[in-house]
Amino acid sequence: MVHVSTPSRICLFGEHQDYLGLEVIASAINLRFSARAEKRADSWLNIRIRDKSIGELGAKNTENKYEEYHIDTAAPLVYENKRDYFKSAVNVLRKAGFSIGGADVTLDSEIPIGKGMCSSTTMVLVFTAALAALSDPKRAQDPMEMALLAWKAEVEEFNEPGGMMDQYASALGGMVHLDFSTGAAVPTRLSLDLDGCFILFDSLQDKDTIKVLGDSKYPTQEALKQLGRYGITSIRDFYNDPSLEKYVDTLDELHQRKVRANIDNYRIQREALSLIQEGRMTDEKMGELLNRHQANLRDGLGISTPVIDKILETAMAHGAYGGKFNGSGGGGCLYCYAPREKAEEIVRAANDIGYPAMILHQDKGLTIHD
Repeated sequence: MVHVSTPSRICLFGEHQDYLGLEVIASAINLRFSARAEKRADSWLNIRIRDKSIGELGAKNTENKYEEYHIDTAAPLVYENKRDYFKSAVNVLRKAGFSIGGADVTLDSEIPIGKGMCSSTTMVLVFTAALAALSDPKRAQDPMEMALLAWKAEVEEFNEPGGMMDQYASALGGMVHLDFSTGAAVPTRLSLDLDGCFILFDSLQDKDTIKVLGDSKYPTQEALKQLGRYGITSIRDFYNDPSLEKYVDTLDELHQRKVRANIDNYRIQREALSLIQEGRMTDEKMGELLNRHQANLRDGLGISTPVIDKILETAMAHGAYGGKFNGSGGGGCLYCYAPREKAEEIVRAANDIGYPAMILHQDKGLTIHD
């Protein structure tokens, strides 16, 4: 029997930039997905996973409701849909040299489902790591390899538009800067010593992650392709040479708006990284940068919602420094950064207008428990 767990995350800076080959800053948080797996003598993979109807922030599986899936690993594993993640995890692990046979696996989660909290990614990651641990416990201890295999199972196998932030932020844990400029993840550990805290909210709005990602990613990629005639290949080029921004005027209004939002979000991320690494980040500056990031996501990329805006306004009215939605947008969860002495008041204020909230703590990464 193996027991594996991995955390959810909040993206601090760099939302919607990882799939553009840019950098992000993320932090693992104290909401976890767990897996318990035991080998079987036959080829059947029997999976029990917490019912997706239990999807709100803070919801408990008090009635032990599970969905069940049964896969014969001796048969060809043909995908029946674009999110056939259990089969894709087996296929990816086998390609990587792991011996995957029958097992009984139970998956449980504290993470809100479909709310931008990487519930799908953490499920794939913990499932992949659990099966890997049954085959090769030493390799399963490598968070970088497990993150890459989980990304392949979730994204590459289905040619979907997601980036790599979620897999690596979860697997590595803590606060981390992730650079994707080479096509692979290059992590740098960060430490932030501030007096405030983060508070997570559930907007209770479901979202279509793949559609939101596509609506944000593809127009930016189209714009960069059009700008290629000026020698521009990346949003990073505008940071390195601000004079290039004049060429954005050659684009139509939609593509201009998307590109300008990404340019400013990249500048925000670079400023935040410098402040954190140099120990100069302040509570007020953290809030200011988060608010600016949110404005770009809302007005530039067009992926906030009136409900998210309302919750953030409520948090600010009760003393928060700033905040933004979390994940792809279009619904789901959001967070604010606030003085600790105001945290309970902000949680109550959100509850009073009908939205779940909780105070967050930083957490460790992918863990194989003794």
